[in-house]
Amino acid sequence: MKKIALLLFLLNVTFLFAQKDISGVVKDNSGSALPGVNIIEKGTNNGVSTDIDGAYKIKVKDGATLVFSYVGFSKLEKQATSTRIDVVLSEEGGQALDEIVVTGTRTAPRSNTTTALPIDVISAKDLASTGQASFDKALQYKIPSFNTVQTPVNDATSLLDPYEIRNLGPSRTLILINGKRKNMSSLLYTQTSPGRGETGADISAIPQDAIERVEILRDGASAQYGSDAIAGVMNIILKKSTNGGSATLRTGITGKGDGEMIGISINNGSTVGDKGFVNYTVDFSKVQLANRPGILSAQDESDYWGVPLATTQAFLAKKPDGGNVNGSPETAAAKFEVNGGSDLSENSKIYYNAAYVYKKVNSFANYRAPYWRTVESMPYLASLYGNGTPASYVGYVPTFIGDLNDYNATLGYKNVTNGWNTDASVTIGGNKQIYTVTNSQNRSYTDTNGNGKQDDFITEPFIYARDPKVYTGQTTFRPGGTSFNHLVGNIDISKVLTDKVSIGFGTEFRTENFEVIAGDKQSYDGMGADSFQGNDPANSGKFNRYNLGAYLDIAVDFTEDFLVNGTVRHEDYSDFGAANVWKLSSRYKFADDKFTLRGSLSTGFRAPSLHQIYTEKSQSTFSGGAIAVTGIISNVSTAARSLGVPKLTAEKSNNLTLGFGFKPTKNFNFTLDYYNIKVKDRIVLGNLVNGQAYFVNAIDSRTAGLDFVAGYRNIMLGTGKLALNLSGNYTLVNERVGSVKNPASVTALPGNQTVFNATQDALMFTSRPKFKYIFGGDYEIGKFNFSLNNTVFGPTKFKNADYSDPGLSTEFETKMVTDLGINFNATKSLSLALNVNNIFNVIPKYKITSDGSASANAIVNNPALLHAQDMNITFDGRYNTMSYDGFHFSQLGTMFNLSLNYKF
Repeated sequence: MKKIALLLFLLNVTFLFAQKDISGVVKDNSGSALPGVNIIEKGTNNGVSTDIDGAYKIKVKDGATLVFSYVGFSKLEKQATSTRIDVVLSEEGGQALDEIVVTGTRTAPRSNTTTALPIDVISAKDLASTGQASFDKALQYKIPSFNTVQTPVNDATSLLDPYEIRNLGPSRTLILINGKRKNMSSLLYTQTSPGRGETGADISAIPQDAIERVEILRDGASAQYGSDAIAGVMNIILKKSTNGGSATLRTGITGKGDGEMIGISINNGSTVGDKGFVNYTVDFSKVQLANRPGILSAQDESDYWGVPLATTQAFLAKKPDGGNVNGSPETAAAKFEVNGGSDLSENSKIYYNAAYVYKKVNSFANYRAPYWRTVESMPYLASLYGNGTPASYVGYVPTFIGDLNDYNATLGYKNVTNGWNTDASVTIGGNKQIYTVTNSQNRSYTDTNGNGKQDDFITEPFIYARDPKVYTGQTTFRPGGTSFNHLVGNIDISKVLTDKVSIGFGTEFRTENFEVIAGDKQSYDGMGADSFQGNDPANSGKFNRYNLGAYLDIAVDFTEDFLVNGTVRHEDYSDFGAANVWKLSSRYKFADDKFTLRGSLSTGFRAPSLHQIYTEKSQSTFSGGAIAVTGIISNVSTAARSLGVPKLTAEKSNNLTLGFGFKPTKNFNFTLDYYNIKVKDRIVLGNLVNGQAYFVNAIDSRTAGLDFVAGYRNIMLGTGKLALNLSGNYTLVNERVGSVKNPASVTALPGNQTVFNATQDALMFTSRPKFKYIFGGDYEIGKFNFSLNNTVFGPTKFKNADYSDPGLSTEFETKMVTDLGINFNATKSLSLALNVNNIFNVIPKYKITSDGSASANAIVNNPALLHAQDMNITFDGRYNTMSYDGFHFSQLGTMFNLSLNYKF
């Protein structure tokens, strides 16, 4: 703290320039106030946003120029010749090319017209128009290159769904809050789902009403921001409004009558003294279970388990859905966010933001049918889950409960002296998850009679082989959990040296701590708790590291049209070494700024996470149609060394982006960008080899594709105005490059075993949509606003491990999801919005296909053989939504959402 205080003192010992306060109101052509308009002192990072009434106040130097910008409106510059400047902004097309952004450069802010990089800007209004309940799902239906999907029956994955940009996994998109790094989650995805073997930030925890806008940089940015930015950067800008606020009551339900949601959110702000502001958001919500188990076939169950048909018929007569509870879990959440700041002097200020989120999620494992966990082999089940008689036992379904706490906070100081912009900040953040398993059992036993049977359980269940203590009838277990936190210090300095050259440089120091929290003995001893084994103390512990990074960024406007921007960065980690990366980008405008050519070439890196280095645990996985308990061994363990597993090193990338923008009129714009990303030494959670899995730099990959965005606004239709938008992402290449980098101990095994098999290859590459298009229209007339949005999800392909023939695959068809939104502004203060998402109740559909081989063709062309394969693919043929096998959007069908907003 003394060092920080000294730094702040030194930064304050500066020569002060005369400054003055400028205030005013920003409106649109109709006279309506525009909240959230960005106002920046040109050539600096000094900026504010308008409040809910369109009002603003900013302190600038004498003679300064103010730049006003807002998504969908023309940029406007005003000379600060008086203390009050009122502004009227004219509407522009779609995601306006001239929106001022702060993401993608470490020098002065630029507009989308003058930046050399592809950046999406999504306003709070855009997010709200989707009608989606969470921030990540709203982005799913606004950004074509962004994908996330709900993964049912995947244990802790139900706490936060994996997301990704450009099919590169959650670990390769860096999340920022007001330009500062947000903490990662403590959850490591270990199941067969997107992001397997990775972790990411919990963006679903961010309350939407706290967000002013989101800037998404679709380009590698490791040189500018450090690790985790191979695919791009998402910068979430929080609201700054101070006059008035709003309260929103929202409710919803699925077309099936379940998944009921209710929530309330309050956003408000005020000034603090004469020089400060604060804006805060409080959000409470509860979502009930949405269950999609399907109806089981008694004959299929009989064939699958090898039991008499009468047995399955008797069970399914009582539970036609097999007792399964899967789809969308019950979730309760409380979210708090605050954003504020205050002037210290005429050229310095402090700023801060903080957030805390609590989530509780209740989900379910697969139902243990009485012909799966049988009373004949475990007689005690009749007492544990019945009245003591065999006839009373009808199976059981373990539940999984997760308690998540996530927090982040930033305190910073800004100073402007002689045109030098200095920003010093400290950021903390953390995520902790504690798990509970109920309605379960531990199947370990001691055979004291020596007869190989579980007789001892009849009177004394749970006699542990490693502990003489007897646990009788225990059904609730505490498996432990995980925790992650970081501390980040940043110093960023920038200056516009001349009208052609600007410079930025800075440093970052970060410490990270990861903890595996041990479970109670009953949860891990022997076979552990059925469905989710606890963390053994031998595999638990606290792990940490630190790193120091520095960068230099120079931008040169050789002419008004020609820009070149270069960045270099050095990072040094305490646990695996250093990395050096660079980036070069350029932009050229011509034809009176109607055309813009842009491109970038860069190298990048991603440090292995502490989760990937130190995770060691037992887990339940599907194997050969049954659940097996397998293990993940730590990458730095003696077991890993004995298997010849090398220590993890950083992933390295080469990124190329080329694109252009076309804006022939003020109401129409179009951008097209090509990207090509090669990742070397990509870290994966390996396939099971002799019952063990581990992390290894196993593959190289290449991802290439096209992003396009088009918008046409202000189309007069009757007495209203229509706006159309079309955007899309098309994947040209997403594949492994070269052979798998198996450890020597694996290559020496018989049978061509590998740590990266066909199933993992499909999960990482072909199970992502080949393309995704979003076509929508907004029509404003009187007090009404109508929106219609169509999202086309391209085909995916998955190769399930349970197929009997390697030539078989699961292919999901191309589908279009249509969303309708109606907003009614009843009064100046009161508005009502109805959203019907997926109005045509479109559900992902798959078919089993052949690669053309004779053996695979024989199965596909034989209905009986094909049906048998369908029954054997990770339960999906029998249970509709048991796992992720390549489906690419929600399986819940139609959703109805209603919200009532009142402005104070």
